Formats: sequence, structure tokens, C-alpha cells
Amino acid sequence: MNSKVSNDWKWQIANRISTREQLEEYIELTDDERAAFDGDIPLSFAVTPHYASLLTSDALRKTVIPTDHENNIGTGELADPLGEEDHRATPHLIHTYPDKVLFLATTFCSTYCRYCTRSRMVGKPLPFDVSTFDETFQYIEEHKEIRDVLISGGDPLTMTDSVLDELLSRVRNIPHIRMVRIGSKVPVVLPQRITAELCSILRKHRVWLSLHFIHEAELSPETKAACRMLSDYGIGMVSQTVLLKGVNDDTQSLIDLFYGLLEINVKPYYLLQCDPVQGSEHFRTTVEKGIELIQSLHGHISGLAVPQYVIDAPGGGGKVPIIGKEQIRREGDDVVFLNYLGKEYRYPDPL
Repeated sequence: MNSKVSNDWKWQIANRISTREQLEEYIELTDDERAAFDGDIPLSFAVTPHYASLLTSDALRKTVIPTDHENNIGTGELADPLGEEDHRATPHLIHTYPDKVLFLATTFCSTYCRYCTRSRMVGKPLPFDVSTFDETFQYIEEHKEIRDVLISGGDPLTMTDSVLDELLSRVRNIPHIRMVRIGSKVPVVLPQRITAELCSILRKHRVWLSLHFIHEAELSPETKAACRMLSDYGIGMVSQTVLLKGVNDDTQSLIDLFYGLLEINVKPYYLLQCDPVQGSEHFRTTVEKGIELIQSLHGHISGLAVPQYVIDAPGGGGKVPIIGKEQIRREGDDVVFLNYLGKEYRYPDPL
């Protein structure tokens, strides 16, 4: 592979791996993995050449290579576990919390995670015209209680500089917006995208990045360089880590990741209980396991390295920090807890 060519982010996207045959040029697949490609895969498969080069890590390969487990619908699993469609204010906008909105700017990701909460829509054509966001901007302008806009998708950093600049300009021109965030895994799966030009745009619009890291094996030299460039431009970065069975559900894996993130100026922010999206049961730990893990970190590592352990309440109740077992009670196959409004929510957690 020509390193000069492969260091171009558009080349990485144009040469995404989307078939079993292409993937086998990078790693040897197991019989189960090979069989999954021959079946009905509910979520699109794609991985950048850069991320494929990291799949010698067993932890990472579990998160991007399809398996037959995805076709098993577990207890309480839903296509839309967070009830986003019930809070869709415009084709592009989800308004769940009082003062913040989720702006779904694209359905495209350069690499698809098998446990994706939005597997119902990512990798699929948008059912609306992406060339205009007028209805969404009008909604935000009319709702002056909105202060925080999280731009996500899909992955917004796969959009071109000019499109991102225009999008961010329009958001920033709304007087009552005080915070703009972008949710992205690009520095991990497509670090070549982090250029001086992009960093200048993000700095100009005072954007925070909410980045998705799951394991220390993702901290490649290219990813470290990308995050350090973002930091040099003064761009704030926090991480969201999904707790995944057999991937990062042990104390040492989390410690290695969280200290690794601090070393590149990314603050560990959330350790997320895996959402009960359809076909995710093989990825989900018990809530009790999540509590044990977060408690194993408190007091034993730097407070800066400890994120909040949260459950995103199924049905749209928002993120609920879980500190101890006294916050939850068990009813059959569910754990029950209260959200920030004092409303009761259930998370499927069969023993």
C-alpha cells in the first residue's frame, strides 16, 4: 500500500473494506465469521483500511466483524432502544432533553460498529434531502430553551470541510446556542481526516468533540497524532466508551484505555452500559458488572481518568449516572431506576 496515498482520508473512504474477500486480505477469519458474511447481516459492514490494520486485536475485531449473534433478538431489545423516533422534531432533529438537541446530519460512517444504537438507520440512504437543513435550523431558532446542539449521525466528520463549515456557521449564528458538540469516531477509524484545515474550522466555531473509544488497541500512532493536533488547536475532547462483554469488561482494560486517553488530552467522560439495540445481547454485560467495574476504578486511579458510568434510559429517559447498587432494583429480567426527572425506567438485564 502506498503510504502517501493511504494517508489521504478520501482515499481511506474510497477504499473502504465492505466484503469478506477484501477483509481476508488483512486478517484470517474464523469459520463463524466467514459464515456470518454468507447470511443476512442486519447492519452494513464497512471498515477503513486503517482500522482493519488494527484488527489483529481480538477485542477490536469483535466490534466490527459480523457474527450470527446479530440475528438473535434478546429480551427487551428494540430497533430504537432510546425512543429517538418518539422525540423527532424534524427529519434531522431529536429533541429529548429540555435544553439540548441531537442533530442527525448524516447516516454515513467510515466504519460500522456492530453494537450501534442507530443500526436502524446508519449505512442506509437518507429518506430526505440532505442538501438542506432549513426546517431544523428554523426549529432551533424558534425554541429559545435550546442551548446545546450535538451534531451526530452517522459521523459528521466524514462530511467535507465546506459542508461542515456552513453547518457549524448556521448553528453558531443562532444567538441562544451556547454549546456545539460533534459526536465522532473519526480520530480512531479515520485519523487521516484530522487536518489543519479541519482543526481551524472546529476552532473557529468553538466545537467540543465527543469521541468514541472502546479499547487501548485503538490508540494507534496515527490516532494519538490526530488527537494531539486537535488539542494543539485548543479543541476540547471527551470520550464515550461503551462497556462491551469480552472487549473491555475488566478493570485493567479500562485503566489502560482511560490513562491512554488522558495522555492525548481526551477526558474520559462516559462509560456507557450497552444500549439494548436488536442483536446486541452478546455484547451486553449485566448492570451489576458495570457497577463493580466503576467502583473498582474510584480511589484506585486518578479522578481525571474515571468517567461516569451511565445507562441511557430506554425509551428516551436520558443518561442516568449509576454509582451504586442502591440506585437500582430488580424486577424479573429488568433493572429499574429513576432518571433525572424522577421517572421510572427499565433496562433489560436478564440474569
